[in-house]
Amino acid sequence: MRTLIGAVAAVLMMSGAALAAEAEGQVKSVDKDKATITLSNGKSYKLPGEFDVENIKPGMEILLAYDVVEGENLITDMELPQ
Repeated sequence: MRTLIGAVAAVLMMSGAALAAEAEGQVKSVDKDKATITLSNGKSYKLPGEFDVENIKPGMEILLAYDVVEGENLITDMELPQ
């Protein structure tokens, strides 16, 4: 029984991890009203609720982590240039 529970737990952890992803690229545009950024590859990402969008400018190179929730790319972490 313990083996079965361990196997089920491992499958659940792997399936949850499959939803997380990373993206790297240049910021093409920032939509302050919708709290989204679009990278040069055309993909858009939703910023966290209390994020100060003034720090993100078009042309910046960024690295971000995101989860896909209900078809929307929600940013969970972001690295901006120093």
